[in-house]
Amino acid sequence: MTLRVRLTLWYGTALALILIIFSTVLYVMTARSLRDAVDQSLEETAAAAVRALEERGFLPLVDEGELMSQFPELARIDKFFQIFSPSGTITIRSPNVKQHEMPLSRQALEVAYSGRTLFESAKYPKEPPLRLISVPIVYRGSLLYIIQVGTTMDSVEHTLNRLLLVLLVSMPVALAVSLAGGWFMAGRALRPVDAITLAAQRIAEGDLTQRLTAPASVDEIGRLTNTFNDMIDRLETSFRQIRQFSSDASHELRTPLTVMRGETELALRRPREPEDYKAVMESNLEEIDRMTRIVDELLFLSRADMGEVKMEHLPVSLDSLIEDVQRQASLLGQEREVQVVLSCTAPAVVSGDELRLRELFLNLVDNAIKYSRSGGTVEMALTIEQGQARLSVTDHGIGITQEDQSQIFNRFYRTDNARAHTKKGTGLGLAICSWIAESHRGQIEVQSRVGEGSTFTVRLPLISAA
Repeated sequence: MTLRVRLTLWYGTALALILIIFSTVLYVMTARSLRDAVDQSLEETAAAAVRALEERGFLPLVDEGELMSQFPELARIDKFFQIFSPSGTITIRSPNVKQHEMPLSRQALEVAYSGRTLFESAKYPKEPPLRLISVPIVYRGSLLYIIQVGTTMDSVEHTLNRLLLVLLVSMPVALAVSLAGGWFMAGRALRPVDAITLAAQRIAEGDLTQRLTAPASVDEIGRLTNTFNDMIDRLETSFRQIRQFSSDASHELRTPLTVMRGETELALRRPREPEDYKAVMESNLEEIDRMTRIVDELLFLSRADMGEVKMEHLPVSLDSLIEDVQRQASLLGQEREVQVVLSCTAPAVVSGDELRLRELFLNLVDNAIKYSRSGGTVEMALTIEQGQARLSVTDHGIGITQEDQSQIFNRFYRTDNARAHTKKGTGLGLAICSWIAESHRGQIEVQSRVGEGSTFTVRLPLISAA
């Protein structure tokens, strides 16, 4: 069952219930209003009869002709009256009921002896439905007469039957028209959903350039359309990054494999000295180490993307950590004759994982050493700015162009100058640094000029400001 059919059925069911409840309430209220109007008219007529008897001084009644001649207001065409004795026998009745037998009910007689008025509905054989009022006349504590005034309910029944017929005819018509309107409106409302479905089908076929035209009104469909377009934008970006990532990974792994294959084939073409075989094995081992490092870093980033890398959140003294990193980096710089100095430091405590933060800082310093010129200097500094710890690593090496600065944190991205300067890089170190900084609610940025050097800055929130 389609959503359009379900919406129409739900709407139709709800409307049918509303129409049934409304019609029932209307019918009941109309019936009560008509009955109240009849009761009021009967009460007024009974009051006129009581006044007629009071003006006679409650003298014994002779016949209805004398009473009717003296009090013509009792002779209403749509009503009749009867006057009963305290025993319940008829003494006088209006001419329009002489041929009918309508005795006083036991309940009316009992109520009359208690001095109260009684309304009742009655149905006699071969008679239409009647509405009756019985009024006792008490004089000096004794019941003299019981005046009963009645009227037929034919007009009320006729009115209610017509109302019922109108409701029974109009309800299905109104329901059918409403269902047709609901079907039409549901179709219009779901038309953008059909467009989204078609676009999703085309996207499933590989066309990520599909976009929906957003409506002018910012309603639920408009928000759904904008959300869908945003989702497709992210998907397109993700697929583009995945394709670029696959291409870069293949290239990075293919290069050492090609080197290993070429050196191995060259060594096997003819018999060689043991020293030659040893040189080939050492070269292959270097390439294997590089591939291992690439695979390990790829595995780490993959686990990080899936949220499988556990991160501790413990107090970490950055000043002590930076001093330790500076000592380690000084040993790394000896091979390239690069000096690593800590220009300034300030007490700073952050919440995080000490091992990951050490990896972050060592990667930055290692990159600074790697791309510095022989005999250069790498400067480290730890300061406090606006409730944040600010660590900067500055080198005076080859530098980075303005165009490359926005991409160096992408995976496998290496500038041409970096590739020419050293072949040891994998293009994954800065991506790992960026992930570690963001995982600690911090950020990493770079400022650089070609030929003058680069400054990488890491900002982390202090515990007191977290």
